[in-house]
Amino acid sequence: MGIDYLPSLRENYLKGGLLEKDILPNPFQQFHLWLEEAINAQQKEPNAMTIATINKDGKPSARIVLLKNLDERGFVFFTNYDSQKGQDLTANPYASLVFWWGELERQVRVEGEVEKITPAESDEYFNVRPQGSKLGAWASPQSQVIPNREVLDNNLKNLEEEYQGKTVPRPNHWGGFRVIPQKIEFWQGRANRLHDRLCYTLKDNQWIIERLAP
Repeated sequence: MGIDYLPSLRENYLKGGLLEKDILPNPFQQFHLWLEEAINAQQKEPNAMTIATINKDGKPSARIVLLKNLDERGFVFFTNYDSQKGQDLTANPYASLVFWWGELERQVRVEGEVEKITPAESDEYFNVRPQGSKLGAWASPQSQVIPNREVLDNNLKNLEEEYQGKTVPRPNHWGGFRVIPQKIEFWQGRANRLHDRLCYTLKDNQWIIERLAP
């Protein structure tokens, strides 16, 4: 059964442009600028990003996670290492990220290698998480089949009792990954689908900026 109105759904992007003279030579600084503008525009979950991975059989998978740290080493997010994404990245340590800031008609794409961050870095972030989030990292066998919702609720209840008034340690199976970018593309919507795409590519430790056709 088709959905007849889908062909007519479209937006004509008119909020701005992206010219070479307007961008910073360092893509991380440019990303920080756009992220701050997304926050100021009250974009919901401005640090949300789609991460696409490939498993050991070459099959892709994508889901949304939250960016939790960024410096010139790369983009950091946290997950259960035993989850599907964790297993994918262990088997095939490459990923693509996509940020979509609809309020500003902007998109950022990132491609690069992936590495686990150090246990100390994972501890540092885990220790500032809310108590419920810490317990959730223990309560959920992420990506595994479970019979019902009660499994999670019971796990959490038992953990709340066990760790009442106590420090919750970080599980060994939970921590951060860093996506080390080789390409970062900034996309600004324009009228008539003639969007602006400026791509930074790392070549010989230098960022080269090129314009791509939309």
